[in-house]
Amino acid sequence: MINKVVICGVNTSQLPTIKTSEMRGMIKKIQEGDTELREQFIKGNLRLVLSVIQRFNSKNEPVDDLFQIGCVGLIKAIDNFDLSLDVKFSTYAVPMIIGEIRRYLRDNNSIRVSRSMKDTAYKALQIRERLTSSGSQEPTIAEIANEIGVDKEEIIFALESIQEPISLFEPIYNDGGDALYVVDQVKDEKNIDERWIEKITLEDSISNLSEREKQIVDMRFYKGKTQMEVAEEIGISQAQVSRLEKSALAQLKKGFK
Repeated sequence: MINKVVICGVNTSQLPTIKTSEMRGMIKKIQEGDTELREQFIKGNLRLVLSVIQRFNSKNEPVDDLFQIGCVGLIKAIDNFDLSLDVKFSTYAVPMIIGEIRRYLRDNNSIRVSRSMKDTAYKALQIRERLTSSGSQEPTIAEIANEIGVDKEEIIFALESIQEPISLFEPIYNDGGDALYVVDQVKDEKNIDERWIEKITLEDSISNLSEREKQIVDMRFYKGKTQMEVAEEIGISQAQVSRLEKSALAQLKKGFK
């Protein structure tokens, strides 16, 4: 992404720039309806979009898509910039561009999250960006929740819901030897010692059943067949299947006592 020069047909090495001292006057005319100046202003701020999308290098998204989405955020910032605010246009625009890209990435995530939760997270990220830029420290969850007017637990749930999933084989530590992966930190409920012991006990108990009982247990509990289906397949009555099944289960239960 960093080395790509032409994005969406735009030669990024030749992008024009606008002096900060000229921006407020241009925005005033744009908001009064000067469409030609609006196009000029957008082109003069594409470097800002380009600088923002560098933050999303790791997302594996096409750079052209991110650039287009970033431009949408830039246009929204131009249309909504309040000239009464004592801030630079770039200070206002960057969170708007970032927010637009994050919204795009969330909406295209394979994990579905409700719109209301996404909106809460989106507002929280905007407020965090604004408070961070205006202060020396990152705001707390409680401060963000107070700004939005919701419980801090709701902010936590919303922010967690938009986190991108990571691979179980993502390396999290490497001291020069074998890497430590996420999967190494996850407890496997299916493979703990108790499960292995239960499996061994079950296999041992099944080995003590008669061949007919083994066949019925296999067909009933491993292949999911009904007693009637089992009876028809092995040529005995359903009553006999039921009796043999109960006898087999009783023996298996003894193995776990």
